[in-house]
Amino acid sequence: MKNIVSLRTLKEHWEKSGREDSEQQLKAWYQEVKIANWKNPNDIKSHYKNASIVGNNRVVFNICGNKYRLVVKVNYLTGWIFIRFVGTHSEYDKIDVTII
Repeated sequence: MKNIVSLRTLKEHWEKSGREDSEQQLKAWYQEVKIANWKNPNDIKSHYKNASIVGNNRVVFNICGNKYRLVVKVNYLTGWIFIRFVGTHSEYDKIDVTII
């Protein structure tokens, strides 16, 4: 994907106390997605079997064996990814993933 906005959101997550374990997986996800060329949700599912396509161009990725959730908004036409949320399951349960 051409652009991923915003790496800062990922960094802020792994810099929180107790969440350092997510740093390497989030960095790996970022590098993989940077070279991806997703044209539709099926392209994502073919590489990330456990990703959830949740509507409104949102995709949820499991991080650290599903300890954390990463929500992104994908613009398939322009190749942009917008990082909307990264957090624990309990934090994820408090958001409306389709509008965040």
